[in-house]
Amino acid sequence: MSQRTDWLPAARDAILAMVKAWILTITAFLLKWGIPESVLQNLSSLAAAAESALDTAKNESTRTPVATARCKETFDALTAEMRDIKKRYFLSPPLTDSDFVALGLNPPDHTHTPSGIPTAQIKVETYLVGRHELGVKLVYVSGSPNDPANKGYRIWYSVVAPGETPPERPEDLRKSFFTMRKNDLLQFDYAESGRTVYVAVQIENSGGKQGPWGPMVNALIP
Repeated sequence: MSQRTDWLPAARDAILAMVKAWILTITAFLLKWGIPESVLQNLSSLAAAAESALDTAKNESTRTPVATARCKETFDALTAEMRDIKKRYFLSPPLTDSDFVALGLNPPDHTHTPSGIPTAQIKVETYLVGRHELGVKLVYVSGSPNDPANKGYRIWYSVVAPGETPPERPEDLRKSFFTMRKNDLLQFDYAESGRTVYVAVQIENSGGKQGPWGPMVNALIP
């Protein structure tokens, strides 16, 4: 069975307990959090309607298919409003951990999770885009794009004129840019047309750590 990850409780009694805590907490911090009073009033009305509908649906003498359907409708309206309030107001103001606990929510996790050192290798495939432009397609030689260490790509390149000494290895490349796209673009000056560009790529994680070099390729600049 998959683990439930939604912050909203599954049981209706628990939802009512949460919304009651919300109403008390919002009442205390209405001005500080910038929540309009009309939002609090609407939430209170929806909570009261949901509690009444649940009592009716649970009571053997009043439980009917209509009462059950009405209970579902009221809770759907209540939870939709709760989700909207959380998204609209709770994520914007500077709530403290104790505020989140009072609301029955988990405080945000501010602990940085290291993404690890990249180990994948990328090769480059170039293709013609237009005058003074080459497209670059990044293809995994090893490793997986789903590895969290593979945050983005550092594309290294150097332009070499006829008669100049070309780079012997990727470490000799001098210019670079970072991208998170597997298809990107190299743009060149008009004067560089007819020269040769050498390109190689390294995976780069969120902390700027770079992985092993991929193979160096070259292409004629159109």
